[in-house]
Amino acid sequence: MEKDIEHTKEMSFLEHLEELRKHLVRSALIVLVFAVIVFIYATWIFDNVIFAPLRPDFFSYKVMCALSELTHIKDLCFEIKFHPLQALSASEQFFNHIWMSIVIGIILASPFILFELWKFIRPALKDNEANPVKSFIVISTSLFLTGVLFGYFILFPMSYNFLIHYQISEIGMVETHNTLEDYISLISTMVLVSGLIFELPVVIFLLAKLGLITSTFMKNYRKHAFVVILIIAAVITPSPDVASQMIVATPLYILYEISIFIAKSVNQ
Repeated sequence: MEKDIEHTKEMSFLEHLEELRKHLVRSALIVLVFAVIVFIYATWIFDNVIFAPLRPDFFSYKVMCALSELTHIKDLCFEIKFHPLQALSASEQFFNHIWMSIVIGIILASPFILFELWKFIRPALKDNEANPVKSFIVISTSLFLTGVLFGYFILFPMSYNFLIHYQISEIGMVETHNTLEDYISLISTMVLVSGLIFELPVVIFLLAKLGLITSTFMKNYRKHAFVVILIIAAVITPSPDVASQMIVATPLYILYEISIFIAKSVNQ
């Protein structure tokens, strides 16, 4: 009898893994379709989107300089100098072409990926309502894309320009020549990580639904969370000036407060 019960549980677990595999395969196929489209039109995308932060007329630099004049914070206005990227191997451009096609494919396919995620976790929420699927997809996709835009227009330009102008020698013994691989690695990491961080309210919603977190817990550890947010802002924003770090920390803290409200509404 015990063996039969154990066998049933094992089969149930295997079926659960099989269902997860199906969702992952469908998500991967959707990403692949978008990645192929991006790969075909990559020349325009690289010149006008991916390499745009290398140009002095990039939108974020104009806005930051205008904000600098308004707030009288000089560090917000960057002195942009064009630095051509170097490819140090014959295959570097090709493989970075493929990698960025996949990254942008993931971003474009995010609504479909989140829909597959919802379909997988939906049975575990023990809720008979069918309507939340629409709001979940809209909200989670909006948060992810907002995070991607935040990483692209704010987080990456500040970090890149700080790093490219950073000097450890006062007499100019070291000259920075950025490579294509380093640039692609930095921008893709910044954009994707920023998008995932902005999914915090969705993660809190799911954890609250599963009974793993409460608004009371989040309120009690609000101060600790604020310190962690400041540390995260300092890590992902290499610039030492407080203004740049607060630009990153402020939206993260707002997301935390929104998450408390979401957890409270779920726990009621």
